[in-house]
Amino acid sequence: MTGDRLSAAATRRRQRETPPRELLKRYLDYLSHERRLSRHTLENYARDIETLIGCAASTPLHDVQVHDVRRFVAQRHGRGLNARSIARMLSAWRGFYRYLARDHDYAENPCLGIRAPKAVKRLPQALSPDEAHRLLDLKSEGVLQVRDKAMFELFYSSGLRLSELIGLAPSDISFSEGTVRVIGKGSKTRIVPVGSHALAAITQWLECRAPIPRLESDALFVNRLGGRLSSRSVQARLQTWARKQGVTAKVHPHVLRHSFASHVLQSSSDLRAVQEMMGHARISTTQVYTHPDFQHLAKIYDAAHPRAKKKSRT
Repeated sequence: MTGDRLSAAATRRRQRETPPRELLKRYLDYLSHERRLSRHTLENYARDIETLIGCAASTPLHDVQVHDVRRFVAQRHGRGLNARSIARMLSAWRGFYRYLARDHDYAENPCLGIRAPKAVKRLPQALSPDEAHRLLDLKSEGVLQVRDKAMFELFYSSGLRLSELIGLAPSDISFSEGTVRVIGKGSKTRIVPVGSHALAAITQWLECRAPIPRLESDALFVNRLGGRLSSRSVQARLQTWARKQGVTAKVHPHVLRHSFASHVLQSSSDLRAVQEMMGHARISTTQVYTHPDFQHLAKIYDAAHPRAKKKSRT
């Protein structure tokens, strides 16, 4: 038994003394042949683990401790590596050490419990008032153009999510009340005001929608064959119209939702009301719109954008 123990100990020692880049090569072979990861993913793993090897320098990988990994992370962060990249890098390191513990008798994983620096929260993007006006100034020269104008006006008017918009039925629009009934996250229903521009565009669309063959009756917005629109179709149409209208900013449905929120908050200063209209579960989600950048944007919007002017409801 003593001989067996000595032999096992010698084997473990040889495994730990394997050069780092040879260990990396074996790990990548394992990921390729057993996990069948893509070439792109393997390249990312290789790059991140090469970073680990470079940070460790003359320290053997089996001697790297938790405090060493913290120092490595701090070094990379200090050189400008963002939080998302550091989180990915740490994930690669943890996976590598799991492999080393399983196949090369490494005693512990020094990357466990270490988190990447907190990512800087990005502000939602929003169009300038001129860009939003240009985007919505669509020429309704055909059925699809009429539909698109109604969709985008409603986005901008009521701050809907994309999934909420494509899930609407004609009966969800109340022209007498000037509202739309929305089923949001968690199947929660809310009522949101609809502006006069959007109501006029939806009225025109419903007239064009009626003659469409094989019409899906419970879908407000349909394609040329009468079926409910997909999220991807709406996104593609919005991007197409942005290019046609000369809007150079990156445009997606959430841009219109964010512009809606910043405008209403500046006009009313009622964070709770904006939270309810947006369908946010937590007030902290809505508070991003109190950032000075959004306050400034909404102030310009109120002063310059014709859709910001108050209209009396009848």
